[in-house]
Amino acid sequence: MQSALRLSRSSVGTNPLNHLCSSLAASPPRFVSVEELMETAKGVTNMALAHEILVNHTFQVKPPELPEGSLERRVKEIMHKAFWDCLEAQMKEDPPTYGHAIKLLAEVKETLLSFLLPGHGRLRTRIDEVLDLPLIQQQAENGVLDIGQLSQFIVEMMGSLCAPCRDEDINKLKEITDIVPLLKAIFSMLDLMKVDMANFAVTSLRPHLMQQSVEYERSKFQEFLEKQPNALDYTEKWLEDTVKCLREAEADGSGAAASSDPPSLLPLTVHNHAYLRLLRWDHASDPFPETVLMDQVRFQEMQQEAERLALLCSVLLVVYTTTGDAISGLPGLMETLKNTVSVILADMHTPSYSAQEALATIGEKLCVELSQCLSQHGYSPFSADRKNILRSQISATVHPDNSVRKLMDSRVQSYFLASLEFSQHKTPPALPGGLAPVGRELKELAVRFSRLVIFNKLVFSPFYQKILHKILTGGGESP
Repeated sequence: MQSALRLSRSSVGTNPLNHLCSSLAASPPRFVSVEELMETAKGVTNMALAHEILVNHTFQVKPPELPEGSLERRVKEIMHKAFWDCLEAQMKEDPPTYGHAIKLLAEVKETLLSFLLPGHGRLRTRIDEVLDLPLIQQQAENGVLDIGQLSQFIVEMMGSLCAPCRDEDINKLKEITDIVPLLKAIFSMLDLMKVDMANFAVTSLRPHLMQQSVEYERSKFQEFLEKQPNALDYTEKWLEDTVKCLREAEADGSGAAASSDPPSLLPLTVHNHAYLRLLRWDHASDPFPETVLMDQVRFQEMQQEAERLALLCSVLLVVYTTTGDAISGLPGLMETLKNTVSVILADMHTPSYSAQEALATIGEKLCVELSQCLSQHGYSPFSADRKNILRSQISATVHPDNSVRKLMDSRVQSYFLASLEFSQHKTPPALPGGLAPVGRELKELAVRFSRLVIFNKLVFSPFYQKILHKILTGGGESP
């Protein structure tokens, strides 16, 4: 009856071990023993778990939920029904047979003891005295075992150990009089209490983990690297490609000839731009760098949010540019238009979302709102020609190479880059023009991005320094 626990996040995750192992396919195989593989897997799993607890403050352990109609769910339901039916049949015998019941009491005792803290000496003694299994066995053999009394003791003990949020559930247990339903409900409640205890342990562990996390993750990754020397291949490519892009951009900007010496780059500049590239990553085709793999879901979420904010600003810029000065000073209009657009763009990264249809809908809704607003403030009506122009320009932002959208994307990226530099200079970056409507959201996103980057740098700085030194001195850059 022991319940398995699974680790849950609010978003879809990626298995770090699978990705790390798949990253080795590009290099010649190295034969390893099963013991080595299992040891490596355990180290990566522990590192990923510790990292998740640290950076994800909403991290929780949740009970398993097998899919409705799945084979596993049906097998579990059949086995549980068979067990409880057998227990009920034994309890109805004359005299009752207590074989199954005693096994349940033993498991309940073990679970209750597992909830106790070192200072719970009196509770431990009390549980040992009341749930004395040899004594219970003797009572069963002599026909004097009172399962109902033991069950009530268990419920009372659970009430003293459970979280306050479970008090109502405990009270409901006290209302059950039939033994088998009561035992069944007790086990369901114990499963929930195990989850509560696990989450309490996670919360208690986090402050201590923060003190040791950098050294712990670095040492675990070093152990993994010693067993799999090619475990930094994608990280090296990520940094090499960043250097190549920066040198090409500098060369184009300065008009330097292809044969001239490559522009000099600072490691910090390369590193910050490399992190910025993670917010424009093609997750479907490009393997994610190993050193940021455990945060791939978080970077992808931030990338999607940044894209949504850039498109939102693009639409609002089109509106204010097309409509002119008539609406520029109207109080509350910007927030109204922003809310309208935000609602429609909220699901823009879901598979069934049609950006073209969404932008067409936005165009129609904004034309209606603008017409009403202009009429209310005594301005000339919104003409049909201006409506058509506005709808057309809003729909055009569906294309990533649209001039307005490219401008907003570029300014969002510049702001994120400035936020990384702000972490060194302690000067808050100024918000680029056109991004004021989403200033609050963008600042919050930049803070999340910067914190994740700073922690990643602390953990993997020795590896990054070696790679960047090799690339920037010409010893390892790809042709």
